[in-house]
Amino acid sequence: MIYIRSAFFLSILAVFTILFAVSCLLFFPFLSLIVRYNYTRFWNKTVMLMLRVFCNIHYEIKGLEYITKMMNEPVILLSKHQSAWETIAFIAIFPKQLCFVLKKELLHIPFFGWVLGMLGMIHIDRSKSDKAALMVAEQGRKRLADGRWIIIYPEGTRIAVGEFLPYKKGGSRLAVDTKAYILPIAHNAGHVWPKGSFLKYPGTVTVSIGPPISTKDKVANIVHREVETWIEAEMHQIDRASYSAEALAKRVAQSK
Repeated sequence: MIYIRSAFFLSILAVFTILFAVSCLLFFPFLSLIVRYNYTRFWNKTVMLMLRVFCNIHYEIKGLEYITKMMNEPVILLSKHQSAWETIAFIAIFPKQLCFVLKKELLHIPFFGWVLGMLGMIHIDRSKSDKAALMVAEQGRKRLADGRWIIIYPEGTRIAVGEFLPYKKGGSRLAVDTKAYILPIAHNAGHVWPKGSFLKYPGTVTVSIGPPISTKDKVANIVHREVETWIEAEMHQIDRASYSAEALAKRVAQSK
């Protein structure tokens, strides 16, 4: 059943994405950046609905009050990266206009990448690390000045559930340089949409948004340590609660 649900979801997603991208390519040249972004959010919200209906994937959010508190502040989101789920969900979830830091190779993906290139994101060439850092710093300042929030995955790539990769310091450096706040984010999306997996498993993704981390009078190394420590500690709590919930559900099912 999971295989059938996953296959059906991906088939519908492919058709919907192509049709939606065509409409974007036709109309985006005549629209402002903010209108383009808001139009694109319809795709993200629709995909989240499809995941709920076809794959029985839901989500819950902890720490929404921190989003409200920071609405008028420059913010950089530093998030755990386990899945493709969060790249879709965050645009649907966060009320602010987000700017992703992403590898330029994504722009070559037919339809999806072409639209992505018209949304004012920060594109980097990973093979040129020095230039990439300068580009993130330069464009990051501009995006924050425009009132957008920047989102960076400090691990640099998707990490499978249970694995750990030391965080990169680029996001913390940018936050210190621009005097922006950091909102750390932990989640367990890898349990329902595993890295590199075709299958989509039913369940509830917990997204935990941490207290704002001020960068005032701090150096990047200290901020970097705060971010990594909070996210990994929160990941432990989320996973422990998730496993407990799964065990309870199995016991209830077995008792029926």
